[in-house]
Amino acid sequence: MKKCILLALLAFPAMLRAQHTEVGLFLGTSFYLGDLNPKGLFKQSQPAFGAMARYNMNWHWAVRGQVTIGWLKANDALSDDPAQIYRNLSFKSIVADFSATLELNFLRFRPGDPKTPFTPYIFGGICLFKFNPKADISDSTYVFGGVPYFVKGGSYALQPLGTEGQNTPDNQLQKYSLTQVGIPFGAGVKFNVGEHFIIGAEWTFRKTFTDYLDDVSGNYADPIKLAAQNDGTSAALSDRSIPNPLEPASNIGRQRGNAKTKDWYSFAGVTITYKIKRKAPSCSAYKYRTTKDKY
Repeated sequence: MKKCILLALLAFPAMLRAQHTEVGLFLGTSFYLGDLNPKGLFKQSQPAFGAMARYNMNWHWAVRGQVTIGWLKANDALSDDPAQIYRNLSFKSIVADFSATLELNFLRFRPGDPKTPFTPYIFGGICLFKFNPKADISDSTYVFGGVPYFVKGGSYALQPLGTEGQNTPDNQLQKYSLTQVGIPFGAGVKFNVGEHFIIGAEWTFRKTFTDYLDDVSGNYADPIKLAAQNDGTSAALSDRSIPNPLEPASNIGRQRGNAKTKDWYSFAGVTITYKIKRKAPSCSAYKYRTTKDKY
């Protein structure tokens, strides 16, 4: 992976010198799908932005590199599902995403060419992303195994706390990595606006291979062992459930999340790119003379 990133960085200056290259910005929104938001498209959407470079190889094919920063969050308390409301978990995270994708234009398209005004397109590729789920808690004293633990209020990174018992003596789970690989894919439409600007709108999903974007995947750990291994903060953030008279008093070993599914995240928004100016032709009348024959 490091070699691929290095090659991409070395190739970037060459792309900027190419006559069919665009550079620009992405502005939009991001949201997450997972244990705390199983199916709510655009639910609790957050802002996202990025920078991109696109090289147009011919009429229909282009390659693109993009760096995107987005915010993700979800809260069981906002769910319509009573089981989620009782579970009462929440998280927030910044996701930093580096993607390399291949685009397919449905129509013939060349940046800045008035004879190719627009095209819908689809794209797919690979991405490397970094995330760090956190949760907020207020000042409070918790008692685990008869031992009181004072937990100072604040925002805590969840992965180091091992909230599902990771790295405790009787649990074989290892702490999940905060850097992961995903598969981006999506669709959009783009328009030539004048000689140099291209404006587009697109929606993309990221399929991930982790179930821990939200720090929720498996079963409830024993809070006494969590508190002894890490501290009271880990135990307090592991189980924040509201007492339910229809359920057992103890959650130890019960399902906390669905380990059979993986998490997703999505970006949607607009792209604004600038076609890097090439050397002017000797006669402006022939600027796009090859539009019908040659890219």
